[in-house]
Amino acid sequence: MELELSPLNLPSDNERPFVIAGPCSAETEEQVMTTAKQLAMKGCHNFRAGVWKPRTKPGGFEGHGEPALVWLEQVKKETKMLVSTEVATPEHVELCLKHGVDILWIGARTSANPFAMQAIADSLKGVDIPVFVKNPVNPDLELWIGALERINQAGIKRLGAIHRGFSSYEQKIYRNAPMWQIPIELRRRIPELPIISDPSHIGGRRELVAPLCQQAMDLGFDGLIVESHCDPDKAWSDAKQQVTPDVLDYILSLLVIRDEKTTTEGITQLRKQIDELDNQLMDLLAKRMRVCREIGQYKKEHNMTVLQANRYNEILNKRGAQGSLCGMDPEFVAHVFENIHEESVRQQIEIINK
Repeated sequence: MELELSPLNLPSDNERPFVIAGPCSAETEEQVMTTAKQLAMKGCHNFRAGVWKPRTKPGGFEGHGEPALVWLEQVKKETKMLVSTEVATPEHVELCLKHGVDILWIGARTSANPFAMQAIADSLKGVDIPVFVKNPVNPDLELWIGALERINQAGIKRLGAIHRGFSSYEQKIYRNAPMWQIPIELRRRIPELPIISDPSHIGGRRELVAPLCQQAMDLGFDGLIVESHCDPDKAWSDAKQQVTPDVLDYILSLLVIRDEKTTTEGITQLRKQIDELDNQLMDLLAKRMRVCREIGQYKKEHNMTVLQANRYNEILNKRGAQGSLCGMDPEFVAHVFENIHEESVRQQIEIINK
């Protein structure tokens, strides 16, 4: 299905990136107004604050709800910025529209639930408001696209996607793994869809915000949604990943925004080399699969199991180490060979079952 999209019509549409900034949570009226005024002085056009805060475990600060929407109304009145918040239920949507919220976004937990997405979509019918959909918690591109389609089918044409990374149980540098290939594939499939990066939730630490902002710009993202607090260390939620308006302004001033329309004539020859190398890779893979089919025939004749666990581990460990010596990420190389091995097993099973 193709999405029917219209321009977002935000005050900073002609800028790249357009920026949505503000605290993770609307904690107090004073904190909201202080942060908003500081951001407005830095030229920010779009203010964000969490009014309802879904917490992983009960007992944490879960937001003030409707009373905080009154503070957003005051922000809009005093600073002229557009205001935005996250919604997770039709009731949230109704209250936001009642209080004049300009932009809505839908969080990762909600976008992973088709029933919740449909309920929100139904509540938005007949409404003209920009809506951004964060990627689901897990790296499921089809689920992300499905969530966008549900909102679009409700008549929302001012639509965008927020890339906030993907959850993992492993210890890692990022709070949520970027897995950039997923939003890149989303851009390939729906090129006219605005994509915003959420470096705060990807990084989970304020020192990672700046490099993640730059990486998003290098990949051609349209905007940024950044958590900014007047006193981050005292924030009631996600304190480690928030930056002050001054720091955010400094980060944005250092961004290198490359011209997307610059001619690629200078790299044409290099791209031809890439194409030739890709052709060679395909030839080598075809030869490898032919050998795998011969191994499958041998296993069939000698009544052997297809999967040989020791051999599988040996391949992954050896190729990972080789990749590191060649200047590549061992995890990347291991992932490549996991996929190659999976296809090898599939082809051997075909031979055995003939």
